[in-house]
Amino acid sequence: MKEFILNILRGIVVGLANVIPGVSGGTMMVSMGIYDKLILVLTHFIKRIKEAVALLVPIGIGMLLAIAIFSKLFSEIFFPKYPLQTNLLFIGLILGGLPAIYSKVKGNTVKTPHIIAFAVFFALVVGLALVGEGSGAAADTSFSFFNEIKIFVIGVIAAATMVIPGVSGSMIMMILGYYTTIIDTINAFIDALRAFDIGAMLDTFTLLVPFGIGVVVGIVAVAKLIEFILKKYTLIAYWAIIGLIVASPFAILIMMEIGSVGIAQVLAGAVLLVIGFLVSFKLGE
Repeated sequence: MKEFILNILRGIVVGLANVIPGVSGGTMMVSMGIYDKLILVLTHFIKRIKEAVALLVPIGIGMLLAIAIFSKLFSEIFFPKYPLQTNLLFIGLILGGLPAIYSKVKGNTVKTPHIIAFAVFFALVVGLALVGEGSGAAADTSFSFFNEIKIFVIGVIAAATMVIPGVSGSMIMMILGYYTTIIDTINAFIDALRAFDIGAMLDTFTLLVPFGIGVVVGIVAVAKLIEFILKKYTLIAYWAIIGLIVASPFAILIMMEIGSVGIAQVLAGAVLLVIGFLVSFKLGE
């Protein structure tokens, strides 16, 4: 029962990360200490169905709770009113997982391929943040066969980037122009569900159903690729992940719009950074 509750909490953190531009859901999975297990059960679901259900159900519950309860709070209150403190909290959550990942390469000789992997993926995350800054125009989602296929493909891309540590799926969606539309549609569905408005719920399905199917396909496909890389090029893969994790705070700071700040905000942000680090470190044990 304790592990079930811990996995719900981990799922909440991952769910929040996946709706916030600049924060990587994959990095949060690594920080929470569940990344390797998730990849394993996703790629061997039938063989490990009992283990998969025990892990995926509570994490899925946590992610859905995070999206349903906190997405509006973060998008409409915390980020607009407290951007520095909120971003520093997530930076702490990201950095809290770094000791666990570094332990996987500690004691091994650092070679040139490891340095290249670190540098390339560090540059990738920072580069995406620079390109994606300020993006996020609303997309065309009127009902048509072409648009349904396009939304399915967007779902595949979003899921694939959500699974890769250090790459923010929501930031990629901003670059593609679908972030605002997807978040608004999810919020519309939640509002309709609370009001039990069947018609309004059905209106959101033309976007959410193909997007959801694309997410499932993208997660499974990328999980298989990541499993292969982790097996065949273990140290290179982990140095690449370290590069992605170290770059993520820079990406968040690049994307952050904070305006003027006072000493109180800085101190509160510093406290939240430490809290985030300790929470992530503890959940990753």
